[in-house]
Order: sequence, then structure tokens, then C-alpha cells
Amino acid sequence: MQVTVASGNELAREGFPMTMEDRIEELEELREEARNGGGEARIEKQHDKGKMTARERIDYFLDDGSFTEFDQLRTHQTSQFGMEEKKIPGDGVVTGYGEVNGRTTFVFAHDFTVFGGSLGEVFAEKVCKVMDMAMEVGAPVIGLNDSAGARIQEGVKSLAGYTEIFRRNQEASGVIPQISATMGPCAGGAVYSPAITDFIFMVKDTSHMYITGPGVTKTVTGEEVTHEELGGAMTHANKTGVAQFACESEEQALDDIKRLLSYLPQNNVEDPPRVEPWDDPDRRDEALTDIVPPSPQKPYDMTNVIDSVVDEGSFFEVADNFAQNIVVGFGRLDGRSVGLVANQPRVNAGTLTVDASMKASRFVRFCDSFNIPIVTFVDVPGYMPGTDQEHRGIIRHGAKLLYAYAEATVPLLTVITRKAYGGAYCVMASKNLGADVNYAWPTAEIAVMGPQGAVNILYREELQEADNPDELRDELIDEYREEFANPYTATDKGFLDDVIVPTETRPRLIADLEMLESKREQNPDKKHGNIPL
Repeated sequence: MQVTVASGNELAREGFPMTMEDRIEELEELREEARNGGGEARIEKQHDKGKMTARERIDYFLDDGSFTEFDQLRTHQTSQFGMEEKKIPGDGVVTGYGEVNGRTTFVFAHDFTVFGGSLGEVFAEKVCKVMDMAMEVGAPVIGLNDSAGARIQEGVKSLAGYTEIFRRNQEASGVIPQISATMGPCAGGAVYSPAITDFIFMVKDTSHMYITGPGVTKTVTGEEVTHEELGGAMTHANKTGVAQFACESEEQALDDIKRLLSYLPQNNVEDPPRVEPWDDPDRRDEALTDIVPPSPQKPYDMTNVIDSVVDEGSFFEVADNFAQNIVVGFGRLDGRSVGLVANQPRVNAGTLTVDASMKASRFVRFCDSFNIPIVTFVDVPGYMPGTDQEHRGIIRHGAKLLYAYAEATVPLLTVITRKAYGGAYCVMASKNLGADVNYAWPTAEIAVMGPQGAVNILYREELQEADNPDELRDELIDEYREEFANPYTATDKGFLDDVIVPTETRPRLIADLEMLESKREQNPDKKHGNIPL
């Protein structure tokens, strides 16, 4: 006898419950709807702009098959302005966790195909949930931003949602790495979550960040400006320093985030990862012997020094377009992660400026938060003089770098390659500021000021009375440089641990890092210091 089995829907209509098979089919339909976001037309429009969708970004970023999604089927709860008829599973943001090179990483990605990626109450709850989980687990959280901003239909609930995210950004700061990638619009209050995070990546031509857009700017100020000029990737990488990376494509941004993560620990109680060394720890690059020009006024590229000292190919520069008179970035020494800070003689003679001080101090504080040793290369003639710097607050901003080094408890290693004058010498991880190991090359000049300035002050009367003041000045400068502006006086006083030949730099730093691996230092108990922000 043939038996006919009724379908789940037919059984439901006849008063019977749906079968497990039909429940699974229903679930798969909902999941497929969530994966489609705002639909094929909007996905195609996203692609036409040269942008990936939220899920495509996550799939590209995380290790294959490692993504586990949270809250895929949540929808907004708003019934006003016709929104009750526009409920889409996921509500405009994809959240969850996966692995990056085998290490647990949490991620949220705005889905611009759903309500323009605008943030509402449920959207914010999803983001907060993934941030809370990242804090509990002790793993980095990556935000992929592509949003029109607050969802107007949800009113103040959207603003409250942003505020909940900001609070979590603050709580996570210095506890887990927080990295933001802006891959589309980011305007108004939305910019402040990325601004609190540790690093911001932007994509040229397609990502923009600003408090008020070109339209409002024109209305209020009469100024006509494009999205790119106002808040594009190069604007923030070159002028404002808001973004540390301006990438050619979304793929490059995601690849660079993965590379950045490879230098970082999962959280503030772990040591940074040490990889299997591929470079000889005793390697001595003879090119360092002649890298510093004989003339104190002649520039050279400090990144060449860094490349020669760190493990081959490991230097990863941060914020390379902003305040180029100072260099910051990550590298490895015998497989160990280190942060690198260096004056750049090739740009403004390596002087310290407002922007350079802010750039370096934030980087130093990040490294200190996450137990990353800091190696500092010094060639600094002083602070940039002039009314522009003074009126912009070089006193206050310059003090930030001093404060950052002084409060750091990680291993601090310093190498003076050439000039180290005045207050700038003090600020650049000097021995008295708390550095553990301080070296100088034989070319180093350490003094209150440069020989020319010192001679002009010390021998003012003699120069005024001299028949040939220029010739006398040159003689006195040579004498001053020979007697005072050399590394041996500082070494004799204990302000330097040794004068080393340049080729010894790499093996000495590697040995010192190993010695300092067990360094334990704690600042006095206090709620927090009052850094001159």
C-alpha cells in the first residue's frame, strides 16, 4: 500500500506542528536572506563603487572557514516611518569571530546594502556584544566601517547606541588591540569610535571621515570642498594624522591589518608574539659604517638604518605620510616584536614638532600598553623654532612625548647615531628619563645645543673683537665639537652605557632584549596621570 506523507506546511495548516526538516528549511531561508543583505541590486551597486560587501570583507580577512557569526537573524524593533515593513535579518551589521593566522580575532562589519549601514538600537547592541566578548576572551577587535551614520528613524536610540560603543572603546583601550578600517562614509558621531581605537586604515577614493560633510560645510561657512579634500584617506594620512594608513584598495587594507596583528599580543597581559627567526642575530651590516655623512648638516634616511638593524624585511612603518620628520613602526629583532621610534634627518633635519611629538607619543603609549619593547634611534638637533610651532603649543605637545617615555615600563633601548641636543636629547628616551640601555655611535654629538649656537653665546665678545670672526668661529666650533659635543663625556658620566661601532648595533640590541625579557617595573599606584592632552 502506498503511503503519502504530508509536507510540513500542509501539516501546519491541518493543525499539526512543523517537522524538524521543515524547521531547518525555514532556518536556511532566513540565513540566506541575511546573507543577501539588502538584495542583489544593492550588492551590485556596492561592487560598482569598487567596494566589497560586509561579508566579502570578512571572508577575505579571516582564515578560510573560521568565521562564526553572532545575531545573524536579529532585526530592528522600530515601528515608525514604515520601518515595520522593512525588517532585514542582521539589521545592517555582521558580527562574530574567527581566526587571523590561527589567532582568535573578533570582527564587526557595517553592511551598507542594508539601510546604508546606518546604526540603530539593535545594530549597536550587536556591536557592543562582540566588543564585550572580545574583552572577556582577551582578543583583538576589528571594525570595518561603511555607514551613513545614525539611523534617523530611530532617533535618540541611535545616539545612545553610539555612546554605548564609545564607552566600550574606552574600556577596551590598552586592554585589547582595537583596529578600525574605514571603507566607505563615516560621518558625524560615527567618527569617534574609530578615533578612540589604536589604528585607523582608510582606502583611497572610497572612504571618507568628517564631522560635517561638504554640504553642511558650504551652508555654514560658504566654503566649497569635495568629500576627498575634506575627509579623504590622503587628507587624514597627510594633514590631520587621523588615519595611520591610506591604502590603494580594500584588499591592501585588510592585508595590512593582518600584518599589523602579527606584531601584537592578543591582550595587555600577554607578551607580543615571537616568530621563528629567519635572520642571523649576529649579522653585521657594513653599510652602517658609512651611513651617517661626515657633515653634520647633510641628511640621510633613518629608515635605512632601521632596515639594516632589524630582521630582514620586518620593518612595518606606521603613519608614514604624517609628520615625516619622525618615523614610527614595528619590526623584529631575532623574531621578537619591537616598536621603533626614530628621528628622520631627511625631513626638517629630524627636528621635533607639534605633529611629530603627538605621533610618537601615541605610538610609545600603545607599545607600552601591550608590552612591546621600544627601540629609539636618535638624531635630533632640537625642537623646531618659530612662532608657528610656539603658537600651536609645542610646549604642551612636546611634553606628551616626554611623558610617554617617562611612564613606559617596557624595555627601552636607545641608540644615538648623530645629533642629540638640548631638550630634544632629554625627550628621546634618554637614560635619565628611564631608558634601560643607551648607546651612541662614535659620530654622536651630545650637548645643550649645537656647536655653532654654543660658540656664538660662549664667545660672543671674542667674536665681536676678532679681526676675522668667521675664521675664529670655525676654529672654536671645531674645538667645542671635539671637547664637548662627543659621546665620551656622556659615557664618562654614566648617561650612556657604551659607545659602539655601528655594525655592533644589531647583535647588541638583540642581546639586550633577551636580558630585559624579564624586566618588571611598576609605576606608583594612582588612578591615572594627567598627561598634557
